[in-house]
Amino acid sequence: MTRIAVIGGGRIGEALIAGLLEAGRANKDLVVVEPVPARAELLADRFGIRATSDIADAAKTAHLIVIAVKPNDVDGVLGELSKAELGGDQDQVLVSLAAGVPTARMEAKLPAGFPVVRVMSNTPMLVGQGMSAIAPGRYTRKEQLGLVTEMLDAVGKTVTVAESQMDAVTAVSGSGPAYFFLIVEAMIDASVGLGLTRDVASQLVTQTMLGSAALLEESGQAAPELRAAVTSPAGTTAAGLRELERGAVRSAFHDALEAAKRRSAELGAAGD
Repeated sequence: MTRIAVIGGGRIGEALIAGLLEAGRANKDLVVVEPVPARAELLADRFGIRATSDIADAAKTAHLIVIAVKPNDVDGVLGELSKAELGGDQDQVLVSLAAGVPTARMEAKLPAGFPVVRVMSNTPMLVGQGMSAIAPGRYTRKEQLGLVTEMLDAVGKTVTVAESQMDAVTAVSGSGPAYFFLIVEAMIDASVGLGLTRDVASQLVTQTMLGSAALLEESGQAAPELRAAVTSPAGTTAAGLRELERGAVRSAFHDALEAAKRRSAELGAAGD
């Protein structure tokens, strides 16, 4: 079995561990690195896995070394990994979930030719519904990319992209949950304004969002087709959509994604 070291015991690291165990990974094949003793003990007890504060010790026997820390902490992790004597006989891959850190920057701090895979996931990973985009570095082989894909499929869905597209991915799916949450928030507030209680409004809006997403995924129809099927000529939906178009909702989303992509690129450049 593939041994996995998860460096970082925060919410994303915990979500990945939980998903891997749910998918059938053996407890003995997972180790988490967490510097806070109380948190490390909690994770070890909750999941029945080994927890340590020693990055080099956890990484030396792992096939997949997953960095699940904040971007500013990546260089410190890479410094500790240099003590692990990576790149020996064991086939190992570094997998980074840290936003905005290019593969080249990580490769430069690792043994020559060490494979790196950069990942952009999103918070629905916490409930097993994440969307992860993965970009291989210069030295990653096809079978190694397959191992990373298999790991991330345990907490959602995965797509492979060129690293040059990662800023766009960040704008769309990395930041995407916040856009949907804002829409839900706005619809609930508007529903209360129409006279519904907040509890009823929350149930109506949340289930409508969930059902619409399931219909989009399972029907085989594209969003414009499904929208047209709901929209009767001169009906209530048409009246509502007309106001959204008058409010330039399409243009607003275009501008929002452009701004998020631009900011992602700025943050990545700042770390170089």
